[in-house]
Amino acid sequence: MTMRRIGVLTSGGDAPGMNAAIRAATLVGRSQGADVVGIERGYRGLLEDSMSTLLPGDVAGILREGGTILGSARAKEFHHREARDRARTVLAKRGIDSLMVIGGNGSLTGALRLADPEELRGQTLAIAGVPASIDNDLALTALSIGVDTAMNTIVEACDKIADTATAHDRTFIIEVMGRDCGFLAMTSAIAVGADLALFPEAGKPEAAIVEQIVDTVIAVRDRAHRQRRGRRVIIIKAEGVPIPVDRLKDLVDARLAEKVADSGPSGIETRVTVLGHVVRGGRPSAFDRLLGSRLANVAVRALLEGVSHKMAAWMAPAELPASIATLSAADPYCSLVDLHTVLSETENPLQGKTALAHWRAGAFEEIEDALLL
Repeated sequence: MTMRRIGVLTSGGDAPGMNAAIRAATLVGRSQGADVVGIERGYRGLLEDSMSTLLPGDVAGILREGGTILGSARAKEFHHREARDRARTVLAKRGIDSLMVIGGNGSLTGALRLADPEELRGQTLAIAGVPASIDNDLALTALSIGVDTAMNTIVEACDKIADTATAHDRTFIIEVMGRDCGFLAMTSAIAVGADLALFPEAGKPEAAIVEQIVDTVIAVRDRAHRQRRGRRVIIIKAEGVPIPVDRLKDLVDARLAEKVADSGPSGIETRVTVLGHVVRGGRPSAFDRLLGSRLANVAVRALLEGVSHKMAAWMAPAELPASIATLSAADPYCSLVDLHTVLSETENPLQGKTALAHWRAGAFEEIEDALLL
């Protein structure tokens, strides 16, 4: 069945590149003879019937803009059947029989519930997901929209902080976003040449984390003394590590005072920087513009071909069976993966239950051991 009206919404945390996906969905959908309807403020706008048809002129200049022109908002009532029934009534009234959701795991879970066959009661609704989250915590896709821009933002900020750290021989603990996933902390730590990365997947207790930081600071200090170099230390901490940065600084300072005689105002100085929401903002990188465009192209074409309950994925794992993932005919680097499987598998990396999670943690342990030599 060919879909005639496609609804598009962005939900959850904004991510640079969402606008590229909106633009591609509009242009590709219309080129294939479909109407494309933009739903404002995510599921909140859907419940309030806040939407309008998207025309090429509406999306002409949005490719370079961060955030999302459709907006995003929380809709906690969407967890209840009554709200979802109301949303389906709105879609039916508008003649929308397919929906593309751009967002993270919570947003895609909402799409699955909206298209639950037991709740549809004979209504037709096809859904497709486009992964967009700077946390990069969705399974079965190598990257989500927004991750590349977020990493570039972190690297730029850390490079600037490193200048000050070098000038004053200071230790900086820099917290980056990522929610429960340490991907941003891991990758940015490598890119900036950080001395240590702290991420939740390592599963280390508070005392071990403090000792790890102190050992790193002392090792860098001793090596710098031998080589007559500066003693700056850069530590990247994922926000998912369950220790507030101010408390972590206090614990590290106290432990350093025990182990190093000249720590304190005239010795080792530590500083904390929380990058926070600056990591989400900014104009999308070239890669995120391309990624958003390509994933949306695949998702919209799938809906037009009558395919439902799939997520467009970038470089999905090659070993996945055909029942879970199929290579997209529209793009050789994209696959259509089963949305139920994506959401069920998303929890495993966060809990350190996958081979990928074990590999990441093990690789960083090897790097940390080498830095202490």
